[in-house]
Amino acid sequence: MSAERILIIEDDPEIQEMLRYSFAQEGWTLIHAKTGEEGLEHLRKAGADCIILDIMLPGMDGFKTLKKIRSDESFRGLPIIMCTARGEETDIVTGLELGADDYVVKPYSPRVLAARIRAGLRRKEMASQEAATASEAEGSQNKSFFRHGELSLDVERHTAFLGETPLDLFATEFAILAQFMSHPDIVFSRQKLINAIRGPDYPVTDRSVDVQILGLRKKLKSCGDMIETIRGVGYRFKI
Repeated sequence: MSAERILIIEDDPEIQEMLRYSFAQEGWTLIHAKTGEEGLEHLRKAGADCIILDIMLPGMDGFKTLKKIRSDESFRGLPIIMCTARGEETDIVTGLELGADDYVVKPYSPRVLAARIRAGLRRKEMASQEAATASEAEGSQNKSFFRHGELSLDVERHTAFLGETPLDLFATEFAILAQFMSHPDIVFSRQKLINAIRGPDYPVTDRSVDVQILGLRKKLKSCGDMIETIRGVGYRFKI
């Protein structure tokens, strides 16, 4: 794996130094920004492979920074992990609904954070490989396009529509919907669903999955009830 660029948007110099020391053996290139504005400027000029984002920043806070990053189509698939002392459920839900891939509450173990970064980088790499494989497929039946009722989804073009209206989905929401639409009527536990889109060792809570499903249902509007809750088990996409 090449030297991935990890952008750390964090104004606490002690945490910056701790992460620099802890990640020294990972082979990553670490870029530090003290404000959301500084982080956005670097991201637009040089890009990044993963972002560690605090909420309580001087100037523009982490939520606003996250919203601006996700509003840029070129950064939709970029893994973003929020690392903050704000551990209230409302803060976690807000972060996930705005498009964070993960949410870690301080104090945290640098080893656990490193594992979550690796999982995010693997997911990003797998998505790129899948897109490349799909674009190379010629003359075979199209397995990357799905339509159920008013919903249509094209994996290769990373587009989803409700009727003629494009759906503005975050990367995780798109991956979940693609998994459902490609496996209709199959019941997925929360862990099985995450394993399918992130890999078997991705650490995540049931609450995080439920928040992603809730946000996806809202965006699907009249088709939201196609995602059925199976009590005590998980979810199923009905057709």
